[in-house]
Amino acid sequence: MERLSVISVNISDKKGTIKRPVNSIKLGQMGIEGDAHAGKWHRQVSLLGTESIEKMQQATGRKLHPGEFAENITTQGFPLYKMHPLDRLISDEIELEVTQIGKKCHGEKCAVFKETGNCVMPREGIFCRVVRGGRLKTNDVLEYRPKVLQVRIITLSDRVSSGEYEDKSGPLLGQLTEEYFSKTGRVTAIQYAVIPDEPASLKLLLESYTLEQSDIVFTTGGTGIGPRDITPDVIRPMLNKEIPGIMEMIRVKYGMQFPNALVSRSVAGIIGKTLVYALPGSPKAVGEYADEILKTIEHSLRMLHEIGSHE
Repeated sequence: MERLSVISVNISDKKGTIKRPVNSIKLGQMGIEGDAHAGKWHRQVSLLGTESIEKMQQATGRKLHPGEFAENITTQGFPLYKMHPLDRLISDEIELEVTQIGKKCHGEKCAVFKETGNCVMPREGIFCRVVRGGRLKTNDVLEYRPKVLQVRIITLSDRVSSGEYEDKSGPLLGQLTEEYFSKTGRVTAIQYAVIPDEPASLKLLLESYTLEQSDIVFTTGGTGIGPRDITPDVIRPMLNKEIPGIMEMIRVKYGMQFPNALVSRSVAGIIGKTLVYALPGSPKAVGEYADEILKTIEHSLRMLHEIGSHE
């Protein structure tokens, strides 16, 4: 587990200005008391590592001090820009959730840019919101806990569940998911289940997975029009919101070349804070669907947790 030392804590009463170091800061539900960035939004607290400041010192040729880039917390020990939204930083008293990496640079309109001639915050600073409030001071330690995406994959097949056939779609989907997120530095924890094409079994699993707040649930199989194809019929009434565009685009894209793809009734949506995707059961279709769906998940998670990259 990575640990970061708090080198300085800094505040200012105006946005876009250099912050001054203080002995300690008090974090509450709205952010840091007495700081201009406090409020009911996703960028309540800003952090910048000495690793980034040192690079700027070499580029500018002058000594740079904590708070000069308008960061609330100056840290040392781990490159903050390698973190991801939904990661956590935890001390004995406080807990922060990472919401954004970098931000738009306002150039000459920003007092920080005018003072330093450049600004590293838009590239390597991070922003957080307060999950648990308390006090933080210089020399405190923050523990870095990466968000582990909880992924559940359900294969629906009478013949696979009875042992007549080997499940190829579920493991393939897991492999594609793990490979995709590993390239971005995300960590995944994937669990598999195989059940017959029974509505009650699927509903029970979905209720269990969403109750434990799984991040993503995939199903494979049961999206056609056969008498035992029940997956969309079970999932759709359980959705709080449907995400129709993903499946519509996939059907059109592959249906133009393979008309049979237009018969798929695959659905996507959310149940609580869980993204749910129902895919066809063939390995070929799983590969095609996953290729499109996985590209949308990072953005979907941010929207779902209200941490879109707003300026």
